[in-house]
Amino acid sequence: MKKALIIGGGFAGCAAAHHIGQLDSWEVTLVEKAPFLGAGNKTRWYGGHPYTFGPRHFLTTYRETYEYLNKLLPIRLCPEHEFLTYVERDQNFYSYPVNTVDIPRMPDQDQINSELSIDEKVKIENISKAENFEEYWVASIGKTLYSKFINDYTKKMWLVDSNEEIDTFNWSPKGATLKDGPKAAWDNAISGYPYAINGYDEYFEIATRDTKVLLNTTAEIRDLESKTFSINGQEVQFDVVVSTIGPDVLLNNQLGKLKYLGRKLELIVFPSEHIFPENVYFLYYANQEKFTRLVEYKKFTRHESNTTLIGMEIPVNNGGYDYPMPFKSEQLLADKYYKMMPHNFFSIGRAGSYLYGIDIDDCIRQAMEVANQIKNNSYDYPVPCKEYRFPELNE
Repeated sequence: MKKALIIGGGFAGCAAAHHIGQLDSWEVTLVEKAPFLGAGNKTRWYGGHPYTFGPRHFLTTYRETYEYLNKLLPIRLCPEHEFLTYVERDQNFYSYPVNTVDIPRMPDQDQINSELSIDEKVKIENISKAENFEEYWVASIGKTLYSKFINDYTKKMWLVDSNEEIDTFNWSPKGATLKDGPKAAWDNAISGYPYAINGYDEYFEIATRDTKVLLNTTAEIRDLESKTFSINGQEVQFDVVVSTIGPDVLLNNQLGKLKYLGRKLELIVFPSEHIFPENVYFLYYANQEKFTRLVEYKKFTRHESNTTLIGMEIPVNNGGYDYPMPFKSEQLLADKYYKMMPHNFFSIGRAGSYLYGIDIDDCIRQAMEVANQIKNNSYDYPVPCKEYRFPELNE
């Protein structure tokens, strides 16, 4: 039997354990420092309501990813979901993402339309010259929409004084698109949440059913090249290692610490069955409030109660590992860590990939790719899905 070690028991770790465990002649061990599996996607309870730290509804454009999860854990589709953004200067809510349908309702619509009427060739040229996040968005949607929807929200999201500090913006060369309507961004996406009242918890159990799971446990590197680790006082050598924790944390900060932001979650129970409008799941706040968004959990869980639970999300610099920072300097450092990792060593998931945009579906896809490479003995870069490598770096 060949041995695989999974470090971290969140979605990426559990998915990797499941897919590798389905291969012939593989014995899988998963270590998780917490006393439970699931990380931020584990269901918790407050005021009699189930919630996850996030939350994370399942959103994907990949049919195979949805079919995989739905087979193991039935997913209730919610194509009706809507997001709203509150803009204080207009004292109004608009649909999110930013779209053309809402512009006629805006008091500064003439200025917005003037900025949007720029020649397409000039627009694309300005976008190509952008050197930071702010320049990219202003070139894409104009100064007014940027200032209303993007500027303050992004600064508090990343706790920066100016969005010119953010130098990664790897979207289309034609810029950040202005959608044709509030649902345009989700036309090709599958959106859902588990039917089960305990959310994704059953998946974590199913995915690790044939895995040796060690909770309240860490794995310390004894020899990186041979993939030898000390686990509960015993040294064990593995054939493959899949890490889902930050590459700097894994390698004991040998090249320095990577920058992350944490997230503070405030929970509030209201004495009403519902608070948000019927199909609204998230409320975003694009102003100078400390919090970025509110979520009404019952929209996802369909929990029945005469009260409702609202979560308020606040980015904080408290040493947490929720948000890998979108800076080239940090991505370059992460890339150096990946290059230290030997053959048969993978680093996946949000922290493991050091990319904020990694979500549940990406974790599953990365796990599928890891298992495929192991099966075909075609080991690639430690971050296995090439599209997750840093496209902003000029390699």
